[in-house]
Amino acid sequence: MDMNEIKEIFFQECEEQLAELESGLLKMNDGDRDPETVNAVFRAVHSIKGGAGAFGLDDLVAFAHVFETTLDCVRSNKLEPTQDVLKVMLKAADVLADLTNAARDGGSVDQARSRGLVKELEALAHGELPSASAAAEAAPKPAKAAALAPAPTPVKAAPAPTDDSGFQPIPFSFDDDFGGDEASAGMPEYEVSFKPRSDLYAKGNDATLLLRDLSRVGEMSIHCNTDALPGLDQLDPEGAYFKWTISIKTDKGEDAIRTVFEFAEWDCELDIRLVEDAAAGTDEELPMVPVPFDLSVLDSDEPAVETAEAPQPKSDAAAAVAAAETASNVTQLASAAARVEKKEAAAAAAAAAANAAAQNNAAAAGQTIRVDLDRVDRLINLVGELVINQAMLSQSVIENDNNGASSINMGLEELQQLTREIQDSVMAIRAQPVKPVFQRMSRIVREIADMTGKSIRLITEGENTEVDKTVIDKLAEPLTHMIRNAVDHGVETPEKRTALGKNPEGTVRLTAKHRSGRILIELADDGAGINREKVRQKAIDNDLIPADANLSDEEIDNLIFLPGFSTADKISDISGRGVGMDVVKRSIQALGGRINISSKPGHGSVFTMSLPLTLAVLDGMVVTVAGQTLVVPLTAIVETLQPEAAAIHSFGANHRLISIRNSFCPLVDVGRILNFRATQANPVDGVALLVESEGGGQRALMVDAIQGQRQVVIKSLEANYTHVPGIAAATILGDGRVALILDVDAVVGASRGQSLKAEMSYAAAG
Repeated sequence: MDMNEIKEIFFQECEEQLAELESGLLKMNDGDRDPETVNAVFRAVHSIKGGAGAFGLDDLVAFAHVFETTLDCVRSNKLEPTQDVLKVMLKAADVLADLTNAARDGGSVDQARSRGLVKELEALAHGELPSASAAAEAAPKPAKAAALAPAPTPVKAAPAPTDDSGFQPIPFSFDDDFGGDEASAGMPEYEVSFKPRSDLYAKGNDATLLLRDLSRVGEMSIHCNTDALPGLDQLDPEGAYFKWTISIKTDKGEDAIRTVFEFAEWDCELDIRLVEDAAAGTDEELPMVPVPFDLSVLDSDEPAVETAEAPQPKSDAAAAVAAAETASNVTQLASAAARVEKKEAAAAAAAAAANAAAQNNAAAAGQTIRVDLDRVDRLINLVGELVINQAMLSQSVIENDNNGASSINMGLEELQQLTREIQDSVMAIRAQPVKPVFQRMSRIVREIADMTGKSIRLITEGENTEVDKTVIDKLAEPLTHMIRNAVDHGVETPEKRTALGKNPEGTVRLTAKHRSGRILIELADDGAGINREKVRQKAIDNDLIPADANLSDEEIDNLIFLPGFSTADKISDISGRGVGMDVVKRSIQALGGRINISSKPGHGSVFTMSLPLTLAVLDGMVVTVAGQTLVVPLTAIVETLQPEAAAIHSFGANHRLISIRNSFCPLVDVGRILNFRATQANPVDGVALLVESEGGGQRALMVDAIQGQRQVVIKSLEANYTHVPGIAAATILGDGRVALILDVDAVVGASRGQSLKAEMSYAAAG
């Protein structure tokens, strides 16, 4: 793996960290004060800074360092995360994302904005806000920490600088209380040796912050070794001379300690060991007795060397007493050693069990790998070809095997099941949650709200709803236009909302959910709704509709999708050029989806987008219409039925209704709508498919016959031929023929009075 590949992996991880950062800040903005949320936000910035330092991205490192310092003030409760503070941090997250994108793509960022936010972050870190000052002037913890910490051992000091050198020793202290208390009694104690290398500082890491993070793992005391510090004339500004020895008591284990140094472990000398205290684990208190021989012989095969002449007993009785004491001491030592050995064996067994459990948990946890998207696309294309060939093979066997009971037929059924499972598994690989797209919208809401002077809150729901990666990639553009439209045109100003008795803060709600094999995305606001009279008049003024056009409320609402339509009184940086909502409709239709509007004046609007879960395959009903083979998406079909003459009723000159369970439903001749035939067919001779479309209600589509239900591979008609009104895409059937996939919404829309081509160009959202 070369450096470019490693760098690409870093930027992919940056996207995940930026999403985690924004998600955490939004939670904090909603009132979440969970320390883990704050720590997750801090870790995201810290991870980006550490990786950026490794690749020499100085601008990114510098900004992330200031941001990280301010977040650390929040972690240490020196800075209260108020709405004003979080507003600055959300802007900083946006700039951090811009810097990351610039580093990846070679672009540039707004330097004035970046420098301005650096000053704001530094001001917060220095407690220039009232809340920050109050927190900073709280109890002086460093003094307490110094009082509780053990006295340092004498060290070799560096030569004292001269008075005019400008060098002054900086005391090393922390705001955290490292002193022990009764709560840490009985906890395992670890000794950590930490010596940074110069690379650690070059990559943007800070030993002080690492030690501060470590203090949150448990109660600890620190000793800084400065023996390696040279004289001032030999000092290397980029060198690393300090070494810290830390004693920490914690019940979180060695992994929690090592996690603190996970981004710096390769750039420092790190040693972590458990401090064994045999006496603390004994069942009874051992008396302190003199031992008349050197204990080092217990750990060595060499004979003990006498360093002083042992005192001679004065009599035989005294010698006997001394021998008895020695034997008693040896017995006590042997007993203690046995107890220690037993306890160590138990500890070793517990450690082995813990390691086994950890390995089992690691094995149980889901593991992921990064795969290039082109490889996944190629795999999906191959599976699609496999489905087509399997269908062709099945069709051929069926046509040549009349009894249908051969072993080949049974094998083909198993092959069909396996093919379906493979296809479902491959499609699941591409399925991703819509969360990244939804998170991107929060930034747009903040920017447009600031530009318009409005106070708006974005609420997202169903972020973990999964959809095909291709659909997600193409969702960003239409959602961006819709968000801008909702904020600029939909939600009123705080003053106007207050006058209307509304909350000064407007709400925009973005939701995603699955329904009938499709994904529904709704964008709702609690603004003024659509002013239909104004929309109608604007359309007339712009010659988009005739002045005498008789339009329903739904059709008036859909006028906003016409190219060139805008209700803005003047052109601004946000809107007014009539470009936006027409792009939304074209983008949604290109995805095989549909969009409709539900608006209530004075209470807001709801835009609903219905999209396929995947652009690769679909389950469909293969039907015949006027000698042509069509595929109707199965998700649109409610039921099929055979019309009876008594259930058919004429309505007007060219319309017919079918009676279904004491209700009437319009009957639509698909062959006539698509101009496959010049006259309407007799419904009694065909089959009716009861379908449901967004905004169009239920319709009964009349076809000549049903061939069967199949899973088909979607082939783009526009990419390979051209757009055909009423047709969504094409596919290849098992007999090798090309079949067209019906656009149910376009056909239903055309049945309401306009021709099919007018339906595709005229403003009807279907």
